[in-house]
Amino acid sequence: MNAHPTAATLFRQPQTHNPIHRKSDIMITPRRRARQFAVQALYQAQLNTDASADAVARHVRDNDLFAKADEALFSTLFFGAHSNRAAYMAEIRPLLDRDENDLNPVEKAVLLMAYHELAAMPETPYPVIINEAIEITKTYGGTDGYKFVNGILDKLAAQLRPNDPPRR
Repeated sequence: MNAHPTAATLFRQPQTHNPIHRKSDIMITPRRRARQFAVQALYQAQLNTDASADAVARHVRDNDLFAKADEALFSTLFFGAHSNRAAYMAEIRPLLDRDENDLNPVEKAVLLMAYHELAAMPETPYPVIINEAIEITKTYGGTDGYKFVNGILDKLAAQLRPNDPPRR
């Protein structure tokens, strides 16, 4: 039996329990929603290794709220992180305090998404990327997973963006 919840139970719970379907839904920006869906797609890809990236993306795009997401950002983040996941994990692995196989799959998906945004999208300030990753991890990850994600992303930002001003 799989110890991790399925993407369907994690991301498509009844409206009253799914953070993507909250009353504060109107406050979620299209870019945040795109990042949430990118994490959902990366999570699904981890759990269903037989599905192609296109099939996973198609499934995520079927969500009614996807129309409120920034589709271009979703595509850039998901397909970029998915196609580079082995290289990204090779860079993330030395920063981990545990074996990669022991990573929470939501936290791993967030790290992959944020790594891609840090590496490939210099127009987005790295504090914004880290904050978005923390907020998504608070919503979908383990209780203190956001602290772990924050620590890893702070180190990655210093490596990937050495000329950016330091975070306060």
